[in-house]
Amino acid sequence: MKPFHLALLLTATANLALGQNASFRTVRMPNPKGKLVNAVLTFKDDDKTVEVRPAKGDAVSIPYSAIDKWAYEFTTGRTVALTEGKTHWLEVDYRLQDARKVLVLQMQKRDYIRILDAVKKHTGMDVDLEGNANKRR
Repeated sequence: MKPFHLALLLTATANLALGQNASFRTVRMPNPKGKLVNAVLTFKDDDKTVEVRPAKGDAVSIPYSAIDKWAYEFTTGRTVALTEGKTHWLEVDYRLQDARKVLVLQMQKRDYIRILDAVKKHTGMDVDLEGNANKRR
């Protein structure tokens, strides 16, 4: 194999290894008091888990195998600046030690489609489109 081809192969292999996790730093999740706080959503393919790490508080780690359903919906309403806006929501229904749990995340307009695509790519599951979601694009 020529050195150039070997370098291309090594670069491609390194990129595949780096591409195993995907993180999104623009999500928000409710804290125990119900207030939305900044969080990071990460798909960890090595561990086969989804992790949501709030800026303050404990992270939530969900095994891919424990997830029953993903759902997307957007709502419309007035924003703080009194303009009409859409809020994009992602719901994760999962089981943890025989208890049903739900995690709700608010996604930013610039990232929600990338996050929905990442759900399919990393977990192999489709996201159910609910409410107004069929008009998402």
